[in-house]
Amino acid sequence: MRIALAVEYEGSGFRGWQQQPGGGTVQDALQEALQQFAQVPLHVVCAGRTDAGVHALGQVVHFDTILERSMHSWVRGANTFLPAAVAVRWAQAVGADFHARSSASSRHYRYLLLNRMHRPGTWHGRVGWYHHPLDLQRMQEAAALLLGEQDFSAFRAAECQAISPVKVMQRADIRRHGDLVVLDFVATAFLHHMVRNLVGSLVAIGQGKRRPQWIGELLASRDRRLAAPTFPAAGLYLVAVHYPARWGLPVGDASDFVALLPAAGPAAAAAATP
Repeated sequence: MRIALAVEYEGSGFRGWQQQPGGGTVQDALQEALQQFAQVPLHVVCAGRTDAGVHALGQVVHFDTILERSMHSWVRGANTFLPAAVAVRWAQAVGADFHARSSASSRHYRYLLLNRMHRPGTWHGRVGWYHHPLDLQRMQEAAALLLGEQDFSAFRAAECQAISPVKVMQRADIRRHGDLVVLDFVATAFLHHMVRNLVGSLVAIGQGKRRPQWIGELLASRDRRLAAPTFPAAGLYLVAVHYPARWGLPVGDASDFVALLPAAGPAAAAAATP
């Protein structure tokens, strides 16, 4: 049987998703928890390998097993042995041809940027920070140039292993909740550091260092050296992974997750709901 799980985690205490020598990754924690519950080793495959310090609300993984357990048991069993910063949200039986990564139709990433003079305290490790005022209209104008099928080489990390830099950006929008700037990106797939590199260049435009049209020039150049520096991992969240309806996976994502909004009172919560 092949089983899909949705996993959320606060990534600041992990060395990223991908299992590596020395441990300390989210994959290590999840596989160890599943093994303690199932009493046999289980290997999980994820939809997107997040970097150290990156968080997730809707990471999706799959694994194969001959054990017969209810889906509810897989959730409760894994959560019993997982560290506090990681939790399984749901489990679903899927066909043998389902693959967490290659079956996905799109991914949704969100970057939370605290835009105020003083650095974060309570939200340290969970938001990015920029102290100069930002012009959202300029940033939104630039973000619109990212839509559609594009070669994102200018926003690709040197160590990226993706076969092609060409991706289809379905959504790129920016809004503000008080001191918090929320940047949402939905695409068929993302390159290594792509969102953090995009945020860096959009911030440069928002501060007035560059024109909004600069984003188009960067895309045309395909030269990572011309774009802005990579923004910190702390503010980046894998919000959801979307799949075709035929897989029967739970529909919806956590894009209205109010807990992502610092000091969210009733007014902020209402503003956060799409």
